[in-house]
Amino acid sequence: MGIRGGAFDIGGFESAYDKVMAKWPGEREEVTVPTPFGGTCVNVCGPVDGRPLVLLPGGGGATSASWYAQVGELARAGHRVHAVDLIGAPGRSVPAVGRRPRTVADLMSWLDALLDGLGVRSETSAVDLGGHSYGGWIALHYALHAPARVRRLFLLDPTQCFAGFETAYLLHALPMLLRPTARRVRAFLEWETGGVPLDPDWLRLQEAGAGFPSVKPVTGPRPAPDALRGLNAPVLLLLAGNSRTHDTYLVAARAGELLPHVETDILADVSHHALPQAAPERLGRHLTGFLGS
Repeated sequence: MGIRGGAFDIGGFESAYDKVMAKWPGEREEVTVPTPFGGTCVNVCGPVDGRPLVLLPGGGGATSASWYAQVGELARAGHRVHAVDLIGAPGRSVPAVGRRPRTVADLMSWLDALLDGLGVRSETSAVDLGGHSYGGWIALHYALHAPARVRRLFLLDPTQCFAGFETAYLLHALPMLLRPTARRVRAFLEWETGGVPLDPDWLRLQEAGAGFPSVKPVTGPRPAPDALRGLNAPVLLLLAGNSRTHDTYLVAARAGELLPHVETDILADVSHHALPQAAPERLGRHLTGFLGS
């Protein structure tokens, strides 16, 4: 499976993207970092001399814009926030012609190059790293791949890290995955979030991303248990109490068994896809407290 073809309203997507990005702090800067796999778009805010924090969005239609509810508080807490559009996924990153990440090792090489391009090159300037959903899976693999480059790691309802997907989730997602349309994206999100009102601008961006000419995402195994037991970085695991993606309590239990330095909390009344923009005050307190430790 390569780049999806067919008609796509790029103007509608760009407009929806910009509307959500307008919720970011006014001093936001958009930069493109060259990597072997293409130019990676990174939205940056916060003090120039702040501790670097890299945020990875979920898969599907998620982009760096999805962090809008958290970046302001994180920047005010002194972090230099770098929110990434995943290479080959919806957003403004542009994959190199004829080359895309195909393996977990490729993803790790891409992130190595990205951090180099952001100026994070040594243990003394290690980043704080966080990810939601699929982005959490990438972030956890990276913390195992390059432990000297990650000071602290936070994971928001990460998928395929400690437990598999629920069958019902996969069945509801299937129509959207087979033939993505705005209507199918909305129906799926309304099901997973239990009909809770969602930010209309964020929802419109998810709909506008249906059919985006993206490439097949890299998938792979869960991190090996022995590798997880050897992870020395402090980890904050925040789980969605109403997630339909996986068994929340099984994820919490397995993470507690495997990670030597994990702090876990379950956010009640929040679904998987509503993170990270849902419950901004509760989530913000968790993140700033953990990253500031």
